[in-house]
Amino acid sequence: MSEHEVDESPRGLGFRWPAEWEPHEATLLAWPHDPTTWPGGVERAEHAMAAFAAAVSQGERVDLLVADERQAERANGMLVDAGAAEVRLVLVETADVWLRDYGPITLVKGALAKGTGEARERLSIDFTFNAWGGKYEELLADNEIPVRIQEVLDIPLMSTDFVLEGGSIEGDGEGTLITTEQCLLNPNRNPDLSREDLTDVLGMFLGIEKVLWLGEGVAGDDTDGHVDDITRFVAPGKVVTAMQPDKADPDHKPLKANFRRLQKMRDAKGRRIEIVELPMPAPVLNGKGERLPASHANFYVCNAGVCVPVFGSPTDDEACAILGACFPEREVLPIRCEHLVEGLGSLHCVSQQVPL
Repeated sequence: MSEHEVDESPRGLGFRWPAEWEPHEATLLAWPHDPTTWPGGVERAEHAMAAFAAAVSQGERVDLLVADERQAERANGMLVDAGAAEVRLVLVETADVWLRDYGPITLVKGALAKGTGEARERLSIDFTFNAWGGKYEELLADNEIPVRIQEVLDIPLMSTDFVLEGGSIEGDGEGTLITTEQCLLNPNRNPDLSREDLTDVLGMFLGIEKVLWLGEGVAGDDTDGHVDDITRFVAPGKVVTAMQPDKADPDHKPLKANFRRLQKMRDAKGRRIEIVELPMPAPVLNGKGERLPASHANFYVCNAGVCVPVFGSPTDDEACAILGACFPEREVLPIRCEHLVEGLGSLHCVSQQVPL
């Protein structure tokens, strides 16, 4: 770019991707409905979603996407039973619930005006969703969701043909992003872009200054190694990362390799990364005996607290205690997810924050 050209990218306009722990206006969710996704029973997933929405709604509005009035009535009944507070039902049909990956990623500009509750200037980015490298043709329709809900959110929207899922990236709000080579370097996403090209594009659209590359994700994950199942920021310069001590477990080697990479990394501010180990739960299997991508790292930070996926595992209490220590000013809100994860994702996968 010459000195006379104006940079009209989100970064050039002064926008940045805020950390998940920054204040939210709302959280986007979609109501479960597909028996193919939950062969063990959609109703069990509905109850898990209702419990999650109820927890989040104690501190911010939940915008819940429902297909029609019948589904709205069913969802509303379960939400009332779960003790939900502020939930806005939005009539928008979805193919599935994975809003982290197909929903708009919202950037902010400037600082919040203290005590006003008014949002900063915001811009949502509509990245292209190709159903995790074209794995599920029937889910490609959800690529249209950011455009279909723009009027509801009332936030300007910028669309791009760059393929990116929100679950594949993790940010600290201060210019550092973590991702995995298994996902972003996969030729089923942006095959013509190199590692350097990807870094440039992420910087342009998200205001990122430095990308930290991990290797592979966990077993059972059909997304090609999304980072939100393995390593998450809990503060600038500090992460929790999933570890599996059992050497016979397929997650042991890749998670240990990621840990070793993190030990050598520095963030965009030059800080050495502080690492907190987070246990992996005992294996969770579906009805066919297949491994599911259950991970305590798939937590969601909302205004009300930290929603932690638990699975009836011996590690549940330990994971909650570790995350509680990482977020001492927030309440830990455990949500049972052994049925939700039958759809191959849990709390972070189904949610997308709308920052103030």
